[in-house]
Amino acid sequence: MPFNAKYAFMVSMDVDADKEALFNEVYDDEHIPALLKVDGVVAVSRLKTVPATLAMGGEEHAVTGEGLPHYIAIYEIDSPEVLNSAAWAEAVEAGRWGGQVRPYTTNRQHVLRKLI
Repeated sequence: MPFNAKYAFMVSMDVDADKEALFNEVYDDEHIPALLKVDGVVAVSRLKTVPATLAMGGEEHAVTGEGLPHYIAIYEIDSPEVLNSAAWAEAVEAGRWGGQVRPYTTNRQHVLRKLI
C-alpha cells in the first residue's frame, strides 16, 4: 500500500463486541466518506488485527497484537494542520459516529507519522 501523502494519522481502537457491526457500518458508510471530503485528506485505509505466526531465528513465534487495539484507520494527509481545520472538526462529528459509536470504543490511540 503506497502512501500518497506526506503524513499518516493513525487512529487505533477497540469496540464493544455488541457494537462491532454498527461500528464497521458507520465507519465505512459515514465516517470515512465525511473525512475524505476534508481538504488535505488524501486517502483512508482500515485494518483489523488478526493472529498469525512468524518464522524468525529458526523458531515460530505467535503474532497476536495482545494489548494493542484491534482496529486501526490510517488517514493519509497533506499536513498536520489538516487535523486542526474546521472541516476536520466538523467531519469527525458527522453522522452517527459521535453519539452512537464513539462512546463504545476503548483503548483509543492517536499517532501522527511523517513519511520518510
